[in-house]
Amino acid sequence: MNMSFFDQFASPCLLGIPLILLSMLFPALLLPSPNNRWVTNRFSTLQLWLINLITKQLMIPLNKNGHKWALILTSLMMFLLLINLLGLLPYTFTPTTQLSMNMALAFPLWLATLIIGLRNQPSISLGHLLPEGTPTPLIPALILIETTSLLIRPLALGVRLTANLTAGHLLIQLISTASTVLLPIMPTISVLTTTILLLLTILEVAVAMIQAYVFVLLLSLYLQENI
Repeated sequence: MNMSFFDQFASPCLLGIPLILLSMLFPALLLPSPNNRWVTNRFSTLQLWLINLITKQLMIPLNKNGHKWALILTSLMMFLLLINLLGLLPYTFTPTTQLSMNMALAFPLWLATLIIGLRNQPSISLGHLLPEGTPTPLIPALILIETTSLLIRPLALGVRLTANLTAGHLLIQLISTASTVLLPIMPTISVLTTTILLLLTILEVAVAMIQAYVFVLLLSLYLQENI
């Protein structure tokens, strides 16, 4: 019974083909198709406005050199946002509840920002490992602590996204199961539980959007430290 709660985190298959492949391709269908007009319809206008808003928010912490990353960060933001929201639909699977996928996104991008800093300004990048004015006896300990803090950044990015989405999905699963079980026994409590479930679903929509934004925003802040 307990294992059934975690079945939602396994990708469903049809004829031996993981449906996660189709769900990963589905967001591409939402993008506007090539046309000789700049804006084809109102939906395309809304998409362009949203992409422009996201790009502005992500580029605020970055200086001019960091604007080269606008396409990568905006694409990652839209990718995570669409996948997180699509995962809230019934009979779907959320790829971002898998730590392996989140780490595959977080580690290379974090490593890229670190390499850029070590290549362009090695002294400043290494200087972050030792705060100014540190007493001499504390220097080895602080260098070790700051190095550990630097190395666990990609792990923190992946675990944060995984934990928040996994906890929300499990909570929705538990409350929906309780609402179904209580319906023939205590209808009033079941209706109250269903109301809580609807409010929790709205909260999860907000969490899905916020976690996608936080993931990319932290990457942009790591980039700003190294450019």
